[in-house]
Amino acid sequence: MARFEAGHSTPIKQVQRVKGVGLVLKDLKTESSQAVLPLPEFCARVLEERRELQELERKIAGEHWSQEPDHDLIFSSEHGGMIDPVGFSRTFDRLVKRVGVRRITVRLARHTCGTLLAFLKVHPKVAQAILRHSQISMTMDVYTHVVGDSEREAVGMLAELLEDPLIGSCQP
Repeated sequence: MARFEAGHSTPIKQVQRVKGVGLVLKDLKTESSQAVLPLPEFCARVLEERRELQELERKIAGEHWSQEPDHDLIFSSEHGGMIDPVGFSRTFDRLVKRVGVRRITVRLARHTCGTLLAFLKVHPKVAQAILRHSQISMTMDVYTHVVGDSEREAVGMLAELLEDPLIGSCQP
């Protein structure tokens, strides 16, 4: 569950399945998980379209619509209920198959986002906020998998240093 306003999102709760209870809304793991997250314009447009579609679903469902007033779920079942996280993953997989792109998991999509942020040379602290990592070490794990210009340049400088005749040569 999140609030979407003027180009940003504020996560509030997450849907979890609790054994013996069913689907429930739970607090997010950390306070920083609830920080405002800026959205690209195309994402804000798509979320607005989703709201419009949901309004149509509400009208079609009529009296069968059952969403708690304080839930305000933008992604809900056709009758307004919570979507099981496993069901979300299945839907994601079906959409990936339908559009004909390589299948990746939601988790890998998040990792890809981090990799692209690193490739674009976004500062790790900014990426940490976007990815909602509680520890910068998690973000840096993503960043260390990316070999960019600065890494190539550093290896080149190291090679030059090691080949310097005054320091020692790697050549036989």
